[in-house]
Amino acid sequence: MTKSELERDLESFRRGEMSADELVARLRAEPFEDLGFAKLDRHREMRQGLSEVVYGAGKTADEIIAIVGRLKTMSGRPVLVTRMDSEKFPKLVAAIPEARYFERARIAAVGEFPEPDARGEIAIVTGGTSDGAVAEEAAVTAEALGNRILRIYDVGVAGIHRLLAHVEELQRASVVIAIAGMEGALATVVGGLVACPVVAVPTSVGYGAAFDGIAALLSMINSCASGVSIVNIDNGFGAAVVASRINHR
Repeated sequence: MTKSELERDLESFRRGEMSADELVARLRAEPFEDLGFAKLDRHREMRQGLSEVVYGAGKTADEIIAIVGRLKTMSGRPVLVTRMDSEKFPKLVAAIPEARYFERARIAAVGEFPEPDARGEIAIVTGGTSDGAVAEEAAVTAEALGNRILRIYDVGVAGIHRLLAHVEELQRASVVIAIAGMEGALATVVGGLVACPVVAVPTSVGYGAAFDGIAALLSMINSCASGVSIVNIDNGFGAAVVASRINHR
């Protein structure tokens, strides 16, 4: 149930078109919808301002189709499927023709993205081109949430002059998402250059001792730069949600 749907029901109750028992029954039935294999959270948008997003990994194409089909009737916002395998997308678009696929981001989307309505811009910065999939997951998610995005890719600390060439742009951003693997030093360097919040994303990019992102995660957690917060390894989606909330305040 969206905020507008709740307001509509309350107005119907005020006008006497819906009894108190009917309103209570509707609210009681609304919190989630049981599809048998999944329970859809119908109140999430009302609670959090963001409707439920589908995590595609581990779900069959038929399960994704059923979930997306229901979610798109519950909200005026686009429905996102993260970590969507390219092999499953043809079945989704056959069932829901308006679905789009962002291959690099591994995101499927149903519904048009809104015009940006946040006050500022989110800068997304990566250490290397290999961090691009996580960066695009963050970028597409943030755009779906109504944000303007600035992409600054492949500016890692191994050639720090590349990053320093973008300092003015970074300092104009409302939030910076810093994405890096290897030793994860990019987040600390960015955090030392800007006054806005920095959301750091460690990635699983790197050789053996990078431990699939653990080294970058620990480096970012131990950052000596103030104002740096960290999300989970490869979690571009989570970083975008945090950044969007900051940008919309």
